[in-house]
Amino acid sequence: MLAGESANDRRMLAAFIKAAHPGLAATVTLTEITDPVRLRKKTGPDLATAAGTLVSKARGKARLKSGEFVGIAVHEDMDSCPGPAYDSARKAVSAALAKAAGTSSSVYALAAAESEAWLLLFPKAFTLYRSSWKIPTAWQGKDTGRRQNPKEDIEGLLTGPCFRESDGPKIISAALEQGLLDNPEGTNRSYQEFVADISSWKATPTSGR
Repeated sequence: MLAGESANDRRMLAAFIKAAHPGLAATVTLTEITDPVRLRKKTGPDLATAAGTLVSKARGKARLKSGEFVGIAVHEDMDSCPGPAYDSARKAVSAALAKAAGTSSSVYALAAAESEAWLLLFPKAFTLYRSSWKIPTAWQGKDTGRRQNPKEDIEGLLTGPCFRESDGPKIISAALEQGLLDNPEGTNRSYQEFVADISSWKATPTSGR
């Protein structure tokens, strides 16, 4: 199951999962749940309750589709660069989701600073999607997680036609089809940690109804 702040984020997450763990993607059905995700600012019992509710909704969606609940991948934007706040939020939410998921898998994709920073790891994907869009050489090969406002940066750069948030999933889907997601250009700790976490999922479903 995929959960996130928006449909755009969920669809980007699906493409990233397909690239990072093709064995899993080929074995399970990546299904979205549209419940709002507001986990990173919660703590203690409030976090445990919110994580439990989200996982319960995911289990319910699996049953509705006559399927087995294998696990849940949850996306949120950190809205700031990696640091102590990122570390504590990722640790706390990951633990809460793992406890709620029980024997099933879970992963918390906390994008720093935003999911658009993950997009910038694949500069050729922008041109592949629209030939008029080019990411400057000066932007490439960098730590994209250090950009405070990557979405605004991209919107200011790509104006012919204008970049919109809804372009993100299409850019990543085009990159996936061409195998570009296998070779990120630059670094982003939040993306690397997500890839490491999702890669540990078992491709063979376990009992998680």
